[in-house]
Amino acid sequence: MKSIITLIFTVLLFTISLSGNAQVEGGETYLIKEITVTGNTNFSAQTIIAYSKLRKNEEIQVGGEKIANAVKTLWKSNLFSSIDIYVTNIEGKTANLEINLIDLPELKSLSIEGVKKGKKEEIINENNLKNGQKVTENLISTTKNYLTNKYKKKGFLNTKVNISTAQVIDSVEKERVDMKIEIDKGQKVKIKAINFEGNEKIKGKKLRKAMKNTKKKNPIRLLKRSKYIEEDYKTDLVSVIDYYKEKGYRDARIISDSIIYNNEKTISLNIKVEEGEKYSFGKITFVGNTIYTDRQLSSVLKIKEGDTYNGVELRERIADETNPDANDLTNLYQNFGYMFSTINPVEVSAEGNVIDMEIRISEGKPAYFNNVTIVGNDVTNDHVIYREIRTRPGELYSKAKIIRTIRELGQLGFFDAQQIAPNIKNPNPVDGTLDVEYSVVEQGSSQIQLQGGYGGGGFIGTLGLSFNNFAIKDIFKKDAYKPVPRGDGQSLALRLQASQFFQTYSFSFSEPWLGGKKPYQLSTSLSHSRQFLFNPQTRRADKTRRFNITGLTVGLSTRLTEPDDYFLLSQAISYQHYALQNYNTGLFTFGDGTSNNLSYTIGLSRNNLYNDPIYPTGGSNFSASAKFSFPYSLINGVDYKALKEERDQLDLNDTDDRVRIGEIDQERFKWLEFYKIKFKVDWYTELSKNLVLRPSMEFGFLGAYDNNRGVIPFERFFVGGDGLGNYSLDGREIVQLRGYPNQSLSSQDGGSIYNKFSLELRYPITLGAAAKIYALSFLEAGQSINDFKDFNPFDLQRSAGFGIRIFMPAFGLLGIDFGHAFDNLPDGSSPKKWETHFIIGQQF
Repeated sequence: MKSIITLIFTVLLFTISLSGNAQVEGGETYLIKEITVTGNTNFSAQTIIAYSKLRKNEEIQVGGEKIANAVKTLWKSNLFSSIDIYVTNIEGKTANLEINLIDLPELKSLSIEGVKKGKKEEIINENNLKNGQKVTENLISTTKNYLTNKYKKKGFLNTKVNISTAQVIDSVEKERVDMKIEIDKGQKVKIKAINFEGNEKIKGKKLRKAMKNTKKKNPIRLLKRSKYIEEDYKTDLVSVIDYYKEKGYRDARIISDSIIYNNEKTISLNIKVEEGEKYSFGKITFVGNTIYTDRQLSSVLKIKEGDTYNGVELRERIADETNPDANDLTNLYQNFGYMFSTINPVEVSAEGNVIDMEIRISEGKPAYFNNVTIVGNDVTNDHVIYREIRTRPGELYSKAKIIRTIRELGQLGFFDAQQIAPNIKNPNPVDGTLDVEYSVVEQGSSQIQLQGGYGGGGFIGTLGLSFNNFAIKDIFKKDAYKPVPRGDGQSLALRLQASQFFQTYSFSFSEPWLGGKKPYQLSTSLSHSRQFLFNPQTRRADKTRRFNITGLTVGLSTRLTEPDDYFLLSQAISYQHYALQNYNTGLFTFGDGTSNNLSYTIGLSRNNLYNDPIYPTGGSNFSASAKFSFPYSLINGVDYKALKEERDQLDLNDTDDRVRIGEIDQERFKWLEFYKIKFKVDWYTELSKNLVLRPSMEFGFLGAYDNNRGVIPFERFFVGGDGLGNYSLDGREIVQLRGYPNQSLSSQDGGSIYNKFSLELRYPITLGAAAKIYALSFLEAGQSINDFKDFNPFDLQRSAGFGIRIFMPAFGLLGIDFGHAFDNLPDGSSPKKWETHFIIGQQF
């Protein structure tokens, strides 16, 4: 095949149609009469001439700049395989120009061998190998290099890629080719050994451990596979030297490194090091500091004379680039206005392997925020964002406040937390001012829940609408419905759930900034539910035996300033009315009657999770709450001790006694009297890049003021399962514990005490705006009991498993877990080896 890329730059070839032949000297100047386009090209002559920038009636010089530029311009278009420019029909000082072109061939068809069918489309898209694409040598070479490197990064070091083309002869005048890509990945190559030479003071085992991403073969290692990736390997070589510096070997260096191919399956890495001498810190002095004293700076530096030299620690104490909230010298200045400060450690002496240091500080002048702006908020109104921003115009610059602003904007849930970025603009060291622009990317914050499932003896259908960036002030504006009024940061939720055995309707609304000036959050909710007993004869719901619950809750919460402003104090008053009609069960001994629950809840929480609320990589979330009813037994004059003694003498199996027991229980529970304490805390720690460990613990206790009155049959804890089996609407709280059937770890009537421990390891698959997906593994343990005398916080039912979570803004959190139980159920029976749990709209 003719070479695809051919550049024939001919300016001294002429055809002269005169009587006889004439020799034209290079450098002659002519006036262009006509310009023609010839050759094999599908572009119009007008387009070619315009693109070449050659014009009729202009002068050109043979071998001159204009013709040279025309050839370069046409060549840069990457559309032609051959370009010739001829000077023809010379008549005195005039001549014609002929531009002769041959188009590059186009791709007609492509075949890919050596990979699975599902990967072929990916290769085509990533390399732009669509039909009609111009086929150049550069396209072929870049595609080959891309594919070779792609599979080498996956551990296929022997990958070979061959690309061939064949010219197609058909009725189309265009030159076209068929391309064939043959990929031979070979076998995956693993690292058999990592050998160190010259390491006399630090063992090779410790140096190999310092290499975080490059590991030798180990059958029991799960998180890090043994594969060679050049970029990771080079980073790990730096980590080896950093490890030496941490141990005092300041002059350590890598002399050489090499790869030994043992066979097609394994390689060995040989690394030669020079360790040098061990050093210690000598005198450390501060120069240039006027804002802070030497003692204050030393307390942050935390390095003393005589300490083993640690270059990594020194660097991190000056400025820890891995942690924007670090307690280092740079942040000490940056968080109090000195944006333009610089801090440089300088070695002034290294005699006797003792290094004296000067920490040279240029403080500069204090900086103040000038303009604070937002870009990218197409839906959310400016005031919703500005009230969360901690950097105000005219205030002293603070890096900590910028970081806090990023966190607060991420916690709103209206923006993609991974893309929130502060842009520092117009820093002016002379005036001491700067502008900051926060760039956000909106993400869908409203959700629709439409699901069906089986539970509670029948099919359950659920329809839920949740609008998390609602604007109630625009509810009567027709133009604001897109599809609903949005942008004011309010939350509105409607939910309907029904089966043949129950129906529930709920409405909730919250305003996070009541009045618009301070973070007082007002929340309200209204719900109504009906539940029916199962008729064993018809095997359907008996609508004449029902249990109705109507509830209303009003809450107010506010952000505190002490001990810090991560704390939130919340208070709520709630009322539930329970009405039973011919609804006799083991839990409710009064089948006809009512019960009322008027209670006050106070809670204290602290949430300083890092930016992304879906996938936090650090911080903690703590909450404690206490729920109280009024102590009616102190004022109502009822002798509950006598009632209890009478009840204990009655027999539930006797009809008359059962009626009397119902009357007594109706008196006991006409107005519910109880207190309820709950506690929960989660921690998030990033073990390595995006690998997050999440331990948590929680505890709950339901108690009675008067033991003669007893613990109420409502508000109880049901432990076990995925938490989606809460079709019984008696105020119970479901505590998820994977690996066991739903609510299987509590008695039929629920427990009054529970505790739970959990340890979860998470790793993201993608954290994009369209969907966040992460895998997880977990260990869990918990229990549910009814009396403190039986409480042992470590006598637990244990489980382990793995799962996956998918968060899409329109549907919320979805997931599936597979849990394995290790202990018998409270009744002594053995659970299934594995339980499958579907997770919808909740996190563990």
